Amino acid sequence: MQPEQIAKQVIELSKQAGDFIRQERKTFNADKIEYKGLNDLVSYVDKTAEGIIVAGLEKILPKAGFITEEKTINKIADRYNWIIDPLDGTTNFIHGLPVFSVSIALKEYDELVLGVVYEINQDECFYAWKDAPAYLNGTEIKVSKAPSIADSLIATGFPYYDFTKQPQYIELFTYLMKNCHGLRRLGSAAVDLCYTAAGRFDAFYEYNLNAWDVAAGIVIVKQAGGHIVNFSGGNEVLDTRELLATNGKFTDELLKVIQQYFV
Repeated sequence: MQPEQIAKQVIELSKQAGDFIRQERKTFNADKIEYKGLNDLVSYVDKTAEGIIVAGLEKILPKAGFITEEKTINKIADRYNWIIDPLDGTTNFIHGLPVFSVSIALKEYDELVLGVVYEINQDECFYAWKDAPAYLNGTEIKVSKAPSIADSLIATGFPYYDFTKQPQYIELFTYLMKNCHGLRRLGSAAVDLCYTAAGRFDAFYEYNLNAWDVAAGIVIVKQAGGHIVNFSGGNEVLDTRELLATNGKFTDELLKVIQQYFV
């Protein structure tokens, strides 16, 4: 099956899961919240959405394995593995804030080759696959042309359970707050990456990320012309759990600033 054909099916599946999430939000209440850890929230909505996605993906690539946030399936394959976050931005969802998404990536051996992120509230589907452009609802997208930190709008995420690096994070946050157009924290790393791919943000950085938070967005940023590195400047981000995404124009400049605090 060709990547474009797979992408089309994954897009429809992401929207199916998104429709379910959208409907559940109308009647959701706080007594349905569960805690996986400190400030790490989940509900039946995440788990059911993941079930919908897994069932659909099994039909697309029956031999593929799965890496999923809610661990509704335990199956790792040699060649193809899906990486799924059924509801990225669960805390936003629970509190009724309109930034949350479905994120689905496909990894072939050790390479991410396809990514789909469906931002449910705006009905915006971002997607890309290897050796092709990145798209938003059928229209090709590109990263911005901002040449420097001083010209940029930057997204980040706040630590919510591991606070060992909080002092460094705050110092970096303070520096960037004074030296760029502004900092934004939406609460969905998948959406942050897609907005970077579409040129709405010029860069995004965060640490303590999981593979399912960023895998799909990484593909989309790269195919839109952006750069993805870890805080040491290396290409491995899924295992290091550190990620810097930029439009490629000022990666070195921003990386040097980050390294003053994190490396």
